Amino acid sequence: MFGIGHWEILIIFFVFGIGILGSILWIWMLIECVTKESSEGNDKLIWILIIIFTHWIGGLIYLIVRRPKRREELGR
Repeated sequence: MFGIGHWEILIIFFVFGIGILGSILWIWMLIECVTKESSEGNDKLIWILIIIFTHWIGGLIYLIVRRPKRREELGR
């Protein structure tokens, strides 16, 4: 099949899967930030810009750093 072996196909599917999961995380954290982050100050705008311009890395940073703090503030 075009000179591509089984391992190459497996690697292509793995990389494609990681890309899909990263995009899902990015969209989820962007929606989470837009709908649940308080509008006080510039925190919401800064987090939205971080998430948009750094794609899945920004979503991961938001998930690890800000989301637990926000949930703690809300008492959940």
